[in-house]
Amino acid sequence: MLPKKNIKAGKVNFLLVAVLSILIISNINAENLPNSETTAELSVLDKVSSKNTNIKIKIGEEFSFQNLNIKVLKCYNSKFDDDPEVMAYMQVKDNTMNNNDSVFVFNGWTFASSPSIRPFDHPVYDVWLKKCYS
Repeated sequence: MLPKKNIKAGKVNFLLVAVLSILIISNINAENLPNSETTAELSVLDKVSSKNTNIKIKIGEEFSFQNLNIKVLKCYNSKFDDDPEVMAYMQVKDNTMNNNDSVFVFNGWTFASSPSIRPFDHPVYDVWLKKCYS
């Protein structure tokens, strides 16, 4: 009679090793991330009136502009001096929409040098990241 192998124990050990490896790697990567700045400067264009407004938002705070609620969660400046890159993670809600509690008009990373990578698509407003600073 052949001895039975404990396959379940092997799968559990593999999963534990995989999860621990992922946690260790993500911790190492988190230490290499730059520190977030404290203030983001955005430019908002009202397409109807053609009025451009510069606003400054503290990171983590929600800012109301006309019908929009804008919240910047992270804002980074690159470490390279020759071609600096400014990036921010931003969430925008439209107050005129009925389901504004559950849906963001924009939720993602935006880049100052290339706003077309993740465009902010709204019929009335355009929002651009300008810079981040402490």
